This record gives sequence, structure tokens and C-alpha cells, in this order.
Amino acid sequence: MAGKILGTATSFIFVFAVMVVLVALFIGPSFKFPFPFPISFTSSPGQKLFKVDELALYNGTDEGLPILLGILGSVFDVTKGKSHYGVGGGYNHFSGRDASRAFVSGNFTGEGLTDSLRGLSNSEVKSVVEWRSFYHKTYTFVGKLVGLYYDDQGNPTKHLKGAEAKAARGAQLLKKQKQEEDKLPSCNSKWSQGEGGEVWCDDGFPRLVQRPLEIALTGKMGKRCACFREDQLGEPGLEVYEGCDYQAKTCHV
Repeated sequence: MAGKILGTATSFIFVFAVMVVLVALFIGPSFKFPFPFPISFTSSPGQKLFKVDELALYNGTDEGLPILLGILGSVFDVTKGKSHYGVGGGYNHFSGRDASRAFVSGNFTGEGLTDSLRGLSNSEVKSVVEWRSFYHKTYTFVGKLVGLYYDDQGNPTKHLKGAEAKAARGAQLLKKQKQEEDKLPSCNSKWSQGEGGEVWCDDGFPRLVQRPLEIALTGKMGKRCACFREDQLGEPGLEVYEGCDYQAKTCHV
């Protein structure tokens, strides 16, 4: 009986040892953490939560790590765009951080590389949200950044909900503005380095007119060139181009 028990135990130990060797052979080389903050890219989207200092490690300076960036708190693996997002690339300033504001401000200095959208217009916030959609379509979503847009449980904050609501409002305003502007045909236009700009109307006369919803969209006064019939030229708010005759159909600008 003792010999049988000993034999069974020996067999168990042998099988266990073989399993350990097989595991080591198959997963051993990959079972290492090159950095104190490993990423599981095989987990379901949204399972990885990053902290700011953790995300900063994936900025392209370590060849052994992927390159990540954040936008509106969503984190993407942009390693396949290494020529752009790696060290020396034109977009490297986005890597290892959430610089949502810089996507529309063009300010790539220290203060400009921030996730805050405070003070941006409806159309600018809409553009940031569209950039996020671009990254979802083009790169791999790997998680969320804990901070302004997601809490430590990965839930969206009031700042993310506010940004998305503002972007939706911008989209509605743009649609409404286009509907209004479609009522008045736009001028034809061209520009060349030698001759400058020119606007003209095939039917009617070119006038500068206030874009109806521009202030709500951008926070600025905007104008466009539209064509008006002769019987409409007395309407308020129409501006003749400087140096252009009142009834000219072509104006240099």
C-alpha cells in the first residue's frame, strides 16, 4: 500500500513538473513587465485605468513600450504611427498625455498641452470630439485616464458630459446655419499669389453679410460673401467690398 501511494505521489510530482516546464516554455519569454505599469491589451475596452504619471511613461522614449495618447480621457495606442508620435515626430507632443485642447488651439507649449477645454467655443469643442472619433476609428482604444473626464472607477465625469453636450450643440448650430445660408447663394471665389483674391456672382451682386449663428458657434463675429438680386441690395446689414462698385458683379478682395 505504501509503495502504491509513493508511486502515485511520484507520478503527480512528475506531471506537475512537466506542466511547469511547458508553461515556462510557452509564456515565460512574454511573462515579464518591462515597466512598473504593465498594460493588458487583451482585456476588454475600458478595463485599463491610467493615472497621469503612468500615462506619461508611454511617450515614445522607451523603445520597449507602446506609444499612447489621451484625448477627452480616452487613451489610444498610436504605436503604428510611430513616425508621427515617436521621438522627433511632428505629433510627439501629444504622446504620453491628454492634450485635448491643443488639437484645436495649435498651442503646443507647456500651458497649451492641457486637457482643459475651458473657454473654447461650441465649434472648437465639436472638433475635439471629432478628433476623438478619428482615434477610435484609426487606432486602438486601450483604456481611460483618471482625472478630468473619468473618475477612479472609470465613470464619465460632469466635464466629459458637458463637453459632449457642447459639441452636440455646436453640431446643431452648424446644421441650422447651413440651412439659413442655403437660402442665399454663396459667391464664387478664387485666389492666386500674383493677383490676390476675387469674388463674383453669376447671378446677382456680391455682398458681405453676417453669418447668423457665428457668435454662438465660435464666439466671434463672422461674415461671408453672398449673392443678392438688385431688388435686395437695400436690405440692412449688407456690406459692399472696399474698392468695389455698388453694382459690380466681381470684386477684388
